[in-house]
Amino acid sequence: MSRRHDQEEETSDTLTEQIGIRDRAREFISSKNPQQRGSNYKIILVAPEDIEPIWDQVVLHLDMAMAHSEGEMGAEDFYPYLMEGQMQLWVAINDGELDASMVTQIIPYPRKRVVRIISIAGDKMEQWIEFLPLIEGWALSMGCTSLECWGRKGWLRILQDWKCSYHIITKDLTARMH
Repeated sequence: MSRRHDQEEETSDTLTEQIGIRDRAREFISSKNPQQRGSNYKIILVAPEDIEPIWDQVVLHLDMAMAHSEGEMGAEDFYPYLMEGQMQLWVAINDGELDASMVTQIIPYPRKRVVRIISIAGDKMEQWIEFLPLIEGWALSMGCTSLECWGRKGWLRILQDWKCSYHIITKDLTARMH
């Protein structure tokens, strides 16, 4: 998927510019990424201008995660938000191979800011999940006080220091539309 070149570029009126996400994310990218801790893994917060060359690989991971969703978004729906800096793309790279992709979004609730993990999927999770504290550090640098993840119950086994705060209960109404 490529960005349309005839789209008018937004000015500083965008939400991301108003709350300073883009500038602070760029500062984080340049000062602290890629991170490496005694392994060949690198966790990278991808700048919007660097997304397009790796997009085809990222889509494979997003499709894996979306297979377990309620159909709110497809992989292609993330692209404009990532390119505008309204969502963030993180990748796990090992020896030049893209093993995992994660999409986050800063949610400015009225009383606090959180980083929501919207999508996370890939291979060799036991190798890259240990880098989650990097995301926590980034969240703190962005003025966020917590992380949240909307995912399957199985994530609670993996994210053992997290708690289940809510259950999302859904009902499909499409059968009533006919």
